[in-house]
Amino acid sequence: MTFEIPGIEIGHATDEAHHTGCTVILCPQGAVGSIDVRGTGPGTREAALLGPERPLHKVNAVVLTGGSAFGLATADGVVRYLAERGYGHVTPIRPVPIVAGAVVFDLFSNKGEHPPGPEMGYAAAQDARPGNDAQGNAGAGAGVFVGKWAGFEGMMKGGFGLASVQLGDLVVAAAAVVNSIGDVLNKDGSVLAGARDAKGGWMVEKFPLRYMPLAGPPPAGTNTTLVVVMTNARLTKLESYRLAQNAHDGMAIAIRPAHMDHEGDTAFALATEEVQAPFAQVAAAATEMTAEAIRNAVRHARSLGDVPGLADE
Repeated sequence: MTFEIPGIEIGHATDEAHHTGCTVILCPQGAVGSIDVRGTGPGTREAALLGPERPLHKVNAVVLTGGSAFGLATADGVVRYLAERGYGHVTPIRPVPIVAGAVVFDLFSNKGEHPPGPEMGYAAAQDARPGNDAQGNAGAGAGVFVGKWAGFEGMMKGGFGLASVQLGDLVVAAAAVVNSIGDVLNKDGSVLAGARDAKGGWMVEKFPLRYMPLAGPPPAGTNTTLVVVMTNARLTKLESYRLAQNAHDGMAIAIRPAHMDHEGDTAFALATEEVQAPFAQVAAAATEMTAEAIRNAVRHARSLGDVPGLADE
C-alpha cells in the first residue's frame, strides 16, 4: 500500500546484521502534534513538550527506534538533518528542530550490541520520502516480536506496518512498530500472529485469558507498540492529543492483551492542517487505521532465526 499526505515523509535505516534500526516520520514545515503514553515502561523524547497543555504545538519529526534507551540518540541525527536545512521552531538565535521519539526494546536480537545512534537517525531522515511503503522488517521493525505472553519460545516476528484511508479530501494514516507481549488479532478476533504451542497451534486455545500462572512475566519495558497517526485534517493540539488516544483504542482492538505492565505503549498524532473535517470522522478512521497498521506489521514480517514471520509462510 502507499499513501501520501503532503508535508509528511517516511524514512528507514536498517541494520540487518544486528537486527535493529530506526524509522523517521518527517514533517519539516511542522505539523500539529501530541502524544499519549499508556505503557508503564516507556522510553520517550519530548513527551512533556507534546502534552496538550503545552503551548508549543508544531512538530518537525517523530523518530521510532530500536535500541531501548540507547536508541534515543537517533533523534540527534534527525535534529542535525533538519537544522542543516533550516527547519525548526523559530527562536531569536536559530531554528530549533522539534523532534519527538520513542523506543522499542530489541536488544534480545543483538545482545545489546550496536544500538541505533545519530548516524542511523540521519540516514533514516535522508531516506524519507512521500509514498514510502516499506513494511515488515524495515527500520524500527527489524528486531521486534509478538506473542510473548506465554514465553519467548512460542513468539513470532513483529515489524513495522502502515495503513491509510482516503475519505474525499481527508486522508488518515497510521504507522506502527509492533513489539507486543500480546497476540495480534484479525478483524474477527482470531489470532493472526502470536503465541504458538509446540505443535504450531495457538496458545490462547489452552489459556483463553492469555495468562499462564507458571510463566514469569517478561522484564518491564521490553515489550512496546509504537504508533503514529497522521492526517491532513485541521486539528488543534488538544484534538491531536485526543487523536493519539484513539490510536490506543486501535491497539486494544488489534493486540490482546495490550497496555500491560511489561510494555511502553506510546501513540503520537500529527496533523498537517490542510482539510476541514469532523473530528469524529478523523478519530474513527484513526482507530481503524491503527489496528490495520498493526496487522500489516506482522503480515509483512519476515522470519528471524528460529522465530517465524508471516511473510515467509
